[in-house]
Amino acid sequence: MSDRHFAHWPRNLPRHLTIPATNLYRNVEFSAARYPDKAALVFYDGITTYREFDEQIQRLAGYLQQDCGVARGDRVLLYMQNSPQFVIAYYAILRADAVVVPVNPMNMTEELRHYVSDADARVIIAPQDLYKQVQPLLVEGQAQATSQSDAPGLRHAIVAAYSDYLPAETDLRVPAFVSEPRQAIDDAGVTLWTDALVAARQPGPLRTGPDDLAVMPYTSGTTGHPKGCMHTHRSVMYNTVAGTQWLGTPQDAVSLVVLPLFHVTGMQNGMNGSLYVGATIVLLPRWDRDAAAQLIQRYRVTGTQMIVTMVVDLLSNPRLAEYDLSSICRLSGGGAAMPEAVATRLKELCRLDYIEGYGMSETIAPTHINPPERPMKQCLGIPIFDVDARVVDPATLAEMPPGEVGEIIVHGPQVMQGYWGQPQATEAAFVTLDGKRFLRTGDLARTDEHGYFYMVDRIKRMINASGFKVWPAEVEALMYAHPAIQEVCVIAARDERRGETVKAVVVLREAFKGQVSEQEIVDWAHGHMAAYKSPRIVQFADSLPKSGTGKVQWRALQEQEPARTAG
Repeated sequence: MSDRHFAHWPRNLPRHLTIPATNLYRNVEFSAARYPDKAALVFYDGITTYREFDEQIQRLAGYLQQDCGVARGDRVLLYMQNSPQFVIAYYAILRADAVVVPVNPMNMTEELRHYVSDADARVIIAPQDLYKQVQPLLVEGQAQATSQSDAPGLRHAIVAAYSDYLPAETDLRVPAFVSEPRQAIDDAGVTLWTDALVAARQPGPLRTGPDDLAVMPYTSGTTGHPKGCMHTHRSVMYNTVAGTQWLGTPQDAVSLVVLPLFHVTGMQNGMNGSLYVGATIVLLPRWDRDAAAQLIQRYRVTGTQMIVTMVVDLLSNPRLAEYDLSSICRLSGGGAAMPEAVATRLKELCRLDYIEGYGMSETIAPTHINPPERPMKQCLGIPIFDVDARVVDPATLAEMPPGEVGEIIVHGPQVMQGYWGQPQATEAAFVTLDGKRFLRTGDLARTDEHGYFYMVDRIKRMINASGFKVWPAEVEALMYAHPAIQEVCVIAARDERRGETVKAVVVLREAFKGQVSEQEIVDWAHGHMAAYKSPRIVQFADSLPKSGTGKVQWRALQEQEPARTAG
């Protein structure tokens, strides 16, 4: 392990972090005791205090135990957008001694079926607009229960209406799926959220502790079905505390949470960290650049996380100057490197540095963050407390010198136990070096002479053009410097002479549509980067496919390319 990064360690922070050895729910219990009348959650001007928040957690936890039969260690699916119900349900599941299985609300019935089966879940908490995706699985589960009481499948669904947490009036733009009035559902096994709370059940004593399973986020499933990452209360608690310490989050912070809570970045830094210190969370269930700016201004938001595509959209808003964003003192994110051109515009318009970090579902969010006092652009940052991270040769596992590209491997308290029910996949994901168990990330990076880590790309995303290695993320970052480009995704295209060549799928800014041609972008690129990595093909698109977390789905574009070429 290199120690070069210690020279840039944040001042006044220790290198080792001591965390509470408790169930994660205790964080909310303590914050509610300390700040009972303070706003815990804000949802389109609807406010839930810490006292109300904890009371509702207790009631829902009691209902899960007494009416849904949830027992210690059971997995409960949480299938919702950002909302007060998501946050309450998350902690109610933990309070019920069960395990949270967060599910992307973009998933359809057949995708949801995998989570039900793989996690052996009997209970799901879902919103009414997605109940149609749940219903077939609930019917199947009810039928199986009739023939065999211990058969797998869903038995219970607690269905929520987001509108129950809206205030009587708000001038904010509320999406239709949020404002939809509560609907009655008479299906067997279904309980409305409001009815579950009105039942006023109280849970039994809290029995799970730091080494019990707490949260099981699933990987994106780029190779086969998604896999459940087993995280204990201890591993989740570690990054819950680490993020607040590293970024200096005080109890009077106000956090705008726009990244999805089912994903580990929003879950840890937006939700869990904020509740640990007793801060206020302002929730936005779907990205809306005007609503985000209004909420920042109205609630004097002090910090937020946004992925690159959100920052690009925010800065592209012609009305941006109308909003007072001066309360923001921290804007952080990850998932993809922030292009230097976009970071420069952010600095010019908002006087903010973009604090990038790095992590994955397997590490329940960050293993690396940039030091706030010395952030570097397009940089993953440095390993945080107690993390041993290295860049190694993927074949030999020998550590690479500064400047050389290799695979990131990480060892730390936040690393998962393994993949749920998949011992072979777990074994393949880890390697032992110097007596330590390291996670193989599959991400290619390099370090600099100061010990900062810089992402190059995913191992499987490299383009081989006439023997030259081209990393799409690097090309994308360079292309953002073109004033006409709003978004870009680089993929491989077949080429008879080169084998593969570089193709860029580009979304133009509105003002440039019809004013610039694809060939002009190709010519510009040739003049701004090495010939072997410069896109030889540019295709304009109205939008890029994105995942539920807002990341550009390069794989979807790559898989479409052979058919497009054949056509």
